[in-house]
Amino acid sequence: MAARKATPRKRPAKSTPTGKAKATTKRVAKPSSQRSSNAPRASTRRRSFSRARGAEPAPLKYTPQGELAEHYRRVLEIAQRLPGVEATRAYGTPCIKVDGKIMARLRSESEGGLALRCDFPERQMLMQADPQAFYVTDHYLDWPMVLIDLAEVRWAAMPGLIETAWRMVAKKKRIAEFESNAG
Repeated sequence: MAARKATPRKRPAKSTPTGKAKATTKRVAKPSSQRSSNAPRASTRRRSFSRARGAEPAPLKYTPQGELAEHYRRVLEIAQRLPGVEATRAYGTPCIKVDGKIMARLRSESEGGLALRCDFPERQMLMQADPQAFYVTDHYLDWPMVLIDLAEVRWAAMPGLIETAWRMVAKKKRIAEFESNAG
């Protein structure tokens, strides 16, 4: 049986603004053995956030007030002891990032509280141990985050919770440097 020559697959005709049909072809990537060595490669890496690097984040829409602002200041003091922590903004609210990834976000746009990264088993344990301080809304059910009522939480537990969240988002190299400096 004779080998068939690969040809681009034709897609159905598309209609243009002038009403004429326009045929399109689907591009198929060449195998690496047929690609020239200096041909550009398509990037398979996704960015962790959508804004351009170095660009300013969106301005604050919801500035924390009163007691909530004071509690968030305390959270920032604890978080900034860890390397790579950046106090910035996300979704119009104050947030804490590590290596461009959100570690915590103050939910000052609704009922308040801090959304902090944690894995699902730890979240369940925290919510069972202290349901007044730890909770989730429907929005966060499928996200590895727990909501913390900063007025109700025991502040002695916050450094450990923040470090755990930091370890979830920090790069392995940064964690190794932190552990070598701490020990």
